[in-house]
This record gives sequence, structure tokens and C-alpha cells, in this order.
Amino acid sequence: MGRAEVAAALVEQIQPIALAREQRLPVLPAFASLIPGGGLRRGSTLATDGPAATSLALAAAAAASQDGAWVAAVGFPSLGLLAAAELGIALERFVLVASPDTEIGPDNEETAWAAAVAALVDAFEVVLVQATHRVKARDGRRLAARTRERGAVLVQVGSSGWSEGADVTLEVTDARWEGLADGYGHLRSRRVTVVGGGRREASRPRRAELWLPSIDGWVESVVADPVPLHA
Repeated sequence: MGRAEVAAALVEQIQPIALAREQRLPVLPAFASLIPGGGLRRGSTLATDGPAATSLALAAAAAASQDGAWVAAVGFPSLGLLAAAELGIALERFVLVASPDTEIGPDNEETAWAAAVAALVDAFEVVLVQATHRVKARDGRRLAARTRERGAVLVQVGSSGWSEGADVTLEVTDARWEGLADGYGHLRSRRVTVVGGGRREASRPRRAELWLPSIDGWVESVVADPVPLHA
């Protein structure tokens, strides 16, 4: 086999791997077991829910942000930039939109909101959205279709406001802070239980224990304490 044939064979072997990487945005190692394929699939929707839904959404987008992706968050009036940075978001590629401009009349306010979110999907690779109202099924389908068309990732924070289910779901079923004892001390770390689900490749139930954040301020998997062996 000549060099040309060898090169062609290598291209055929490498191309599927390269395409798979291009089709997914990276996630932190702590999310590897929760998100199918080990990354956020472009053109998909992700929903986070539970008592730490916003922190979970930011952490899910952190690796993509650090890797060069532009991230937008809309509908989070109390979200601080420091909190986003502590969870791994690169602030130089992060835009925070407190509330979309929908001043065109109350009858069309929800449709205008969906149009504003769609405009962000056109411009950013990852868009975190906290709905301020019940999202109509029609608007949800249109946003999902726009997300697929643009190859972005739409993260629905607080999935109860969305009529359409997401491709991947992550729900915090238990969250507890550590560091306080009998009314004194400092909050040092938060341990959360995350249950994953979704459609198609994400339909298999998944579960993981995470530090969100850990005592060092990172997002990490909880490592079980070693079990002592008895003679």
C-alpha cells in the first residue's frame, strides 16, 4: 500500500472521531456520566431543574465556555457575574441579559420573548434561559427548531415553565451545604444528587453525586470514602 492509500485510510478512520468532537461541546469531567456522549450535542436542548438548577446549568456550560464558546444567559435578574465565574464561566465570552425587550404590547409579549431568545440562539453557541412565564408549545417547538438549525445548545433552567420536553434533563433531587455545625461555621461546599434523563440517547436513567461547589470552589464528582478492610 502506497503513502496515498495509507493517508486515505487514516483520514477515513479519523474523520468520524473529528466529526463527533465537532458535533459536541465539552463538559466538565463531573458531567461525563450524566450527559450522553460526554458532551453537549450541538442542536440539542438541555433542561436543569431542582433547588440548584441555575448553578447546575452554569456548571454544565463551563467547559464549553473555557474552550472558546460564547455563552448567553437570559432571564436571571439576580445572577451575579462573580457566581458565574466561580462555576467556571469565562466572563470574556459571557453575556448576561436580565430580561428581553418585549415592549410591544401585552398581547404579543410572550411571542416577542420567544423572538428575543431566538435572536440569542442565532448569535451564541450556548444560551441559558429562565422563562418568566409558561412557554407556549408553539414557541418551544420553534426555539428547539432554531437551536437545531443553528447548531447551538439551549439550556432550559427550571423546566416546569416549558411545555416541550428537552433532549437531556438534569434534576437536582437533593442538595445540602456542609460547614455549619450547631449554628456556627461557614458554608464551605454543597453536595448535590443529580438524576439524568431525556429522550433517545439520553433515555437511560443516570445518577451522580457532585460537589457544586467543592471546598476548593470547583465542580467535582463526589468520591466515596474508602471502606476499611477487616482481617
